[in-house]
Amino acid sequence: MLQELVNLNLFAFFLIFARVGAAFLLLPGYSSGWVSPRIRLSVALAVSFALLPLLAEQLPAMPASPSALTLLVIGETLIGSFFGLIGRILLGALQTAGTLIALFASIANAFIQDPIAEQQSSTVSGFLTTLGMVLIFASGLHELMLRAVVDSYMVFVPGQPIEIGDFSDAVARQVADSFTLGLQLSAPFLIVALTYYIGLGILGRLMPTLQVFFFGLPVQIALQIWVMMIAISGIMMVFMARFRDGFAPFVGQ
Repeated sequence: MLQELVNLNLFAFFLIFARVGAAFLLLPGYSSGWVSPRIRLSVALAVSFALLPLLAEQLPAMPASPSALTLLVIGETLIGSFFGLIGRILLGALQTAGTLIALFASIANAFIQDPIAEQQSSTVSGFLTTLGMVLIFASGLHELMLRAVVDSYMVFVPGQPIEIGDFSDAVARQVADSFTLGLQLSAPFLIVALTYYIGLGILGRLMPTLQVFFFGLPVQIALQIWVMMIAISGIMMVFMARFRDGFAPFVGQ
């Protein structure tokens, strides 16, 4: 009897860990390369252990065949990966906005190692994604991501068939919305750059001897930095609201 109880608890624990661990593998902040894999694994195991008493009764019985067990674990992994991917896509809006802003400011060729995107990005993209990640943890939105993963057991019941088509549609919509949000966040810089380019073109026609490159580039960079100082608070407030709305549908009341 004790042996059966131990086996049942181990099966339930690792089934929960399949979803939670896959989510921690992709959730922004937790999945950063700057975070030690041991720390990520320890946190995922701790969360799975904490959820075991709450979710053990909702989990299906251990399948008799290895193939059914494999399909069950793969399904839980896909669900966890879905939530982690949603967070990554939402954070990608800042990456898009930063790339566009750097292009409008003529500093798109200045690259740094982005610790959040884990790739070479423009300085503006690295600044926005790092600031966005700091605000996510400072405002408690990282808890919203965890709540979405926990409450997902009420929406995606373990052992039930997974609607791959719905998952694909949801990811596609999130990608489109993320790109649209990135363009909207960079809209003030686009308007300023367009106005500046038109004025610089008219000035170049009126003064043919004017060295447009040496005169226009420093002014353009300074102008876009000034716009950044004014608009950065509004940009981050809009992003935080959209990030919250991205996980809100999966969080129970």
